[in-house]
This record gives sequence, structure tokens and C-alpha cells, in this order.
Amino acid sequence: MADEPSMTRLSEEPQRWTTSIAVHYEGKKPMSRYIRWYLIVSIATSMVWAAVNGILMPNQIQLIEFGQFFLGPDAGVDLPALTELGRAVAAGQVTPTAEQARQLGLLSDFETARAASLGLVTTVSAILVMLLQPVIGVLSDRTRSKLGRRAPWILYAGLFGAVLLAGVRFAPSIAILVVLWSLTELTLNVAGNPLQATVADRVPRERRGRVTSWTSLGAIIGGLLGGIGAGALFGMIGLDFYFILALFVALTVVLFVIRNRDESSVDMVREPFKWGAFFRGYASALKARDYRWLWISRVLFFFGYSTSTVLSLYMLQSYITPAMSAAEASATAPLISIASLPATLIAVSISGRLSDRLGVRKPFIIVASVLMAASLAVPLISPTLPGLFIQSIVTGLAFGIYLPVDNAMFIDVLPDPETAGRDLGLSIVATNLGQSLAPALAAVMVAVTGGYAGVWVAAVVLVAGATFTVAPIRERRARNAAQVQV
Repeated sequence: MADEPSMTRLSEEPQRWTTSIAVHYEGKKPMSRYIRWYLIVSIATSMVWAAVNGILMPNQIQLIEFGQFFLGPDAGVDLPALTELGRAVAAGQVTPTAEQARQLGLLSDFETARAASLGLVTTVSAILVMLLQPVIGVLSDRTRSKLGRRAPWILYAGLFGAVLLAGVRFAPSIAILVVLWSLTELTLNVAGNPLQATVADRVPRERRGRVTSWTSLGAIIGGLLGGIGAGALFGMIGLDFYFILALFVALTVVLFVIRNRDESSVDMVREPFKWGAFFRGYASALKARDYRWLWISRVLFFFGYSTSTVLSLYMLQSYITPAMSAAEASATAPLISIASLPATLIAVSISGRLSDRLGVRKPFIIVASVLMAASLAVPLISPTLPGLFIQSIVTGLAFGIYLPVDNAMFIDVLPDPETAGRDLGLSIVATNLGQSLAPALAAVMVAVTGGYAGVWVAAVVLVAGATFTVAPIRERRARNAAQVQV
């Protein structure tokens, strides 16, 4: 039947499928159902990253660190007022009293400590994910089960990750927070890598840009919903928003697996696993020239972007003029993200399909990187709330162009389609490497310069580098690109 998944062997259509060990979507109905549920799971996981990294984690760390510095009579200090006092003192407009000087000293130590703690939590978790991600990819490539190769990982890791996410809410110290969040991020990425590999397994080459446009849209919508929800509800339920996120993740992974059943892999033929060969091939995809340049470009892109965002909540409190309170910053941060929505939605809905139609990806990635670098320079020129809104809009446009096309291009340049899980896991390592380096760099810039302007400078330089590293990729126009319907 036209609406049933078609099992087409890789040997019959080598240009369309990356593997024969999966259900292949030819019909409109199964493809639409797959995209819809992938979109929903993408929304759920992106809500976690946006809500936790943007709102919950910075506030959780800020609450822990505040209690370490502002004790007794200092516990009720007005941080925005103290911040504005520090600016007036730095400008020579005010001479502080001895008591004010003491509190300004505490404020300086607090600023450095919260940036360093946030950097520690996010860096450790990202490094752990980065090191283990390809291992999960290889294991999912080799998994034999009635549910298929990917579904067990998506289902069980998603459920366990939801439980861990709820547990993060109760972390009483930075040390425990590091452990709990690292395990949570790792587990949710264990589910995410096989989920991404289902695109390579099930979707024909000429439709991947379309599919990744929808899945990237899910990441954008989820990011906005997570940030808006956490910011709007933080004043009412605070860190209990972790529970909402955990429930949503658990429900969506279960429903995705149920509604998009794969072909059984119980009878899959596989060679004996050898750890020595595995470690030798851990980064073997990087030997392929185009894959290597695209991988480096992604590292720089996310390194620069994440450097600019990791301290976003603190910038609203300490970088822009006038300074905001923690509650005001938590409520304002999602509004800045909303401002980018129209441009992002337009770009993400067009870029993937247009790249399919034109049969090329590289020009889109170059344009996106240039736009991103330009946007990150705006807060340097205008360290104000309007400046951040302008930066967010241009950044949203850049991301809308970049995400679906970059994801599709990684699938296109896979050196060995039969190890798609492993090599796409390595592509996620590029994202995680950039994200893991960013918090440390941002914290160092704050500690060394005593402010946040240096953070933006570093971000601009790194994203600009992504433009130059994608340029050497040799890309051929897809043979049947003109036949793809936009």
C-alpha cells in the first residue's frame, strides 16, 4: 500500500538510503506521522535545555552562591541597587562608605563565583556527554531487539533521564548539582543520539532537508516554550518547573516509540565487537576531509554562540543598563527569545527545503555563520536591553538558516552510512565540545576583565572562524535536487 513504510534495500537504492536495517518511509502517512512525533520529542528535549540552562540552573546556582557570600545582615542586600552603586563608583560619580566598599567587595566575589560555578556545572556535564556520545552511537548501531536498533535507547534512556531531571531539583550544593546534572544530560543525550540517527535510517536523501527543517523547528519551539515557561512560572513555582519538564519528556519518548515502530533488528548480522578496533575508529570519520571541516565548523559555531548565552541571565543583572533583579531578569530573558521567533520560523521553514531543491548546503551555512557573528557584535555597541533584543532577532534568523541545513549536511557527508549512529554521535560531540568549552571561557573572561564585554568579543571571533572552516568543503550539487518539491 502507498501509505505503508516500504522496506527498500540499500543495495537497490544506494543514493537514497543509508542503511537497509530499518523501516523506510515512502508513503505520505508514515512520513507525516514520524515527523510529527519527532517534532514533539524535539520540543520536549529542547524545553529541558532552554529552561534549565537559561533559567533554572543559573537561578539555582545563584541561590546557592548567594547564601555563601551574603550572610546575616547582608542577606537582604538589594543586588540591582548594589550593582548600580558599583557602576557609579567605577565612573567616579560616588565615593563609597566603608560599609558600601565591603559590600561591593562581596558583590565582586559573588559575580565571579556564580559565573565559575555555572561554568563548572555545564562544562563537566558537556565533557561527559562529549566523551561517551559516540559510544552510544556505536552500541545503537549494533543493537538487536524487536523494537529495532534505536527505539530501546530512545525509550529507556528518555525515561531514566526524566527521573534524574526531577532529582536535580533537590541538589543542595554545587558538588551534588554537578553530579546530578551531568548524569541527567548524559542520559537525555543517550536518547537523543539514536533519535537523530532515525533520520539517516528511515528518510531518503532527497527529503532529509525537509525533515530536519521540521525537527529543527521543534528545537526552536521547545527552546522558546522552555524559556518562557520557566521564566514566567519561576516567581510562582520556582525550581519545581523541573517536574513539569520531566513529565513531558517521559510522555513524549513513550509515544514516539509506540507511534513509530521500527523493523525488528533481532536477526541483524553484525561482526564481533572489538574494543581495540572501536577506540581506533572512535574518531575515524574525522579522517574524511569534508566531514572533518564540517565538524570543526560546528565546534566553532557552537563555541561562539554558547559563550554568548551561558551567562545571559547574569548579563541582564550586571551588564546592561539599567541592571535588573533576578526575578526581572528571569521574566525578561524569555521575552528576548520570543523576539527572534518570527525570523527563526521563516528561516527554518525555508532553508532546509531550499537546500534540498538547490542540491547544496554550504552556502547556507556560510551565510548563517556571518549573520551570527554580526549579531553577537550588537551588544558590544549597545549594552542595553534594546541592543539585546536586536541581537536576538538576528541570531534567530541565523539559527533558522543553520540548524536544518547543517544537520542535513552531516548526513550527506557521512563517510560510512552503515555506521551512521556512531558518526552522527561524533557530530553531536562537535556541538557538545563547543558548548563544554564555552562556560569556562565565559567565566575566565569575567574573572580576567571584571565584566562581560570580553565575553561578546570572544563569541564574535569564534563564530567568524566557523565561516572560514566550512569554506574548504567540496560539495557537489545533488543529482536529482531539482526534482524535490519545496
